[in-house]
Amino acid sequence: MSIIFMLNYTQTYEFLKTTELSPWVNSLQSVTESTFHDKRWGDLPGWLEALGQFPDVNPSCIDLNASAVTIGKASDIDDATRKKMESLLKQFFPWRKGPFDLFGTYIDTEWRSDLKWDRLKDAIGSLEGKVVLDVGCGSGYHCWRMKGAGAKAVVGIDPTMLYPLQFEIFQKYIQDPSVSVFPVGIDDMPDDLGLFDAIFSMGLLYHRRAPFDHLLKLKSLLKEGGQLVLETLVIDGVEGDVLSPSGRYAKMPNVWFIPSCPTLAAWLKRTGFNQIRHIDTILTTSQEQRATAWMESHSLEQFLDPNDPSQTCEGYPAPKRTIFLACKP
Repeated sequence: MSIIFMLNYTQTYEFLKTTELSPWVNSLQSVTESTFHDKRWGDLPGWLEALGQFPDVNPSCIDLNASAVTIGKASDIDDATRKKMESLLKQFFPWRKGPFDLFGTYIDTEWRSDLKWDRLKDAIGSLEGKVVLDVGCGSGYHCWRMKGAGAKAVVGIDPTMLYPLQFEIFQKYIQDPSVSVFPVGIDDMPDDLGLFDAIFSMGLLYHRRAPFDHLLKLKSLLKEGGQLVLETLVIDGVEGDVLSPSGRYAKMPNVWFIPSCPTLAAWLKRTGFNQIRHIDTILTTSQEQRATAWMESHSLEQFLDPNDPSQTCEGYPAPKRTIFLACKP
């Protein structure tokens, strides 16, 4: 009989049962447990073993509102403990979303996710007391920032098993069951759940072969009056303009549709959202996305035409990202 290696979500489930998400807990537990049977995750036993080796340390401070989510100070641990932590952290490469500061070790992730947070945090209104879903959350960086902004409960989902494991490193020291990351995808979410006050879908829409279905799914998960925070790639253009790459886009193989901002606004209206607001559009630069010692493979610089950085290496417009807000009526 095979052994199933799993994370222990007991405290998280117990907390969620005290919230508006209680009707969903049994379904969530079932789909979460099924993901650990997926044979794709051959590294899972090693990751769990490494996770169990992180030393037990009480952090002298936790700051979820810092640009680098901060757990503890360098003075909380000795050099030997720090070296052990750094060695263990490197077993969870690549680190894509952050940054984090863990007992003085600065995890300089590929994405400066704090810059995205800075662009949207004042526009989204208060998260105080709200129940939030972060779709495609990666390591959970933005989940911690949402909690720091006052959310009552934050659930992150990401089907890539590595990222919930990265999240659990920080959860070991923060120990807050009101913030969680599960190894499930948006397609695993029940239709018409209607329980979330706010949903963040950031860096995901262009990976969906059916963008209208994605927007409808997100709307079905929101409460009436709930807010969608949508961040995605866009192109310049008028309503109706959409780029559908014939192959890869910026070396990504799974990019299907990149609309113009007017087209995206029309998509949101067509799928039944109201109070649609454009927050900003910005060209992605190497200040925000780049290779680092914590993510050593190719990044934005290698995705662009070396002779014309206004274009990707395939000849498409260079990545430009927008943020829209919209509400479920």
